[in-house]
Amino acid sequence: MTERRETGQKNRRGKPPRRKPAPKTNKRNTLAEPDWSEGERIAKYLARAGVASRREAERLIENGVVTVNGVRLTSPAFKVTGQETIKVHRKIISAPEPTRLWRYHKPAGLITTTSDPDGRRTVFEELPKSLPRTVTVGRLDLNTEGLLLLTNDGALARALELPKTQITRTYRARAHGYLTDAKIEALAKGVTAEGVRYGAIKIELDTSNGANIWVNVSLEEGKKREVRRALEVVDLKVNRLIRVGYGPFELADLAPGAVEEIPAETLIETVGEHIAPEHKPPVRTCSNAPKSRLHRGRGSARIKKGNRRPKND
Repeated sequence: MTERRETGQKNRRGKPPRRKPAPKTNKRNTLAEPDWSEGERIAKYLARAGVASRREAERLIENGVVTVNGVRLTSPAFKVTGQETIKVHRKIISAPEPTRLWRYHKPAGLITTTSDPDGRRTVFEELPKSLPRTVTVGRLDLNTEGLLLLTNDGALARALELPKTQITRTYRARAHGYLTDAKIEALAKGVTAEGVRYGAIKIELDTSNGANIWVNVSLEEGKKREVRRALEVVDLKVNRLIRVGYGPFELADLAPGAVEEIPAETLIETVGEHIAPEHKPPVRTCSNAPKSRLHRGRGSARIKKGNRRPKND
């Protein structure tokens, strides 16, 4: 049996039926194909505008509550330039702010997440209400304290926390045990703990009181509980851990629980290559302009020239 191809069925007069005209498109209710050469994804745009995280923004789009120029979006695969009228739940969304970065001295006992099913306090519950929506650059676990960077730019946070960026994280750790040349060499080559391979870790002795020691630790990976687990491999039990530096930024004398914005000029000078050109903040030209909007006058951000150590307990 030969393959059958359907053709237009003829009417009684032997003429093919007239085709129905294509329905007219209402230009007011359609969007042109997105120009992928410009702009950014709508979910990223909404995240930078402080509406929600990218994932939450994608769910809002799927739920049909996001419109661009009056047209309801059904897919997050759409780019915007910021010139459009963008609404969420019929509320017009203002253009995102330029990229900003803050230093935060995280106390021990807080978790680095937006919510916790066990009811533990989070860093976001302790931050000043005057801060816009922010994300953390990496994480610090429950009992680790010290420097935590916050930003309103998720792309910047991702860039700064990736191991390939090779940003050095610096810690001071109080541990029980003895630091020997063999242990220093082992950590420098990398160790494996519970099936996880950790890269090179630099460690040096600061002070010691018998088996109780303070050490300075630096690494570039930042895996979960890396310092504690790696040092346990060489019989050093960490009982206090403080992050004192993240790349060019240091904890310095920032008080526990305090937040301070890093000046735009310092931000661009240090991590400007990781900020999209359209997101770069304007640099103040006034020499006496305030360097921070929070906790002015104390612990301003600076390029790391050496870590100040906290007082030993």
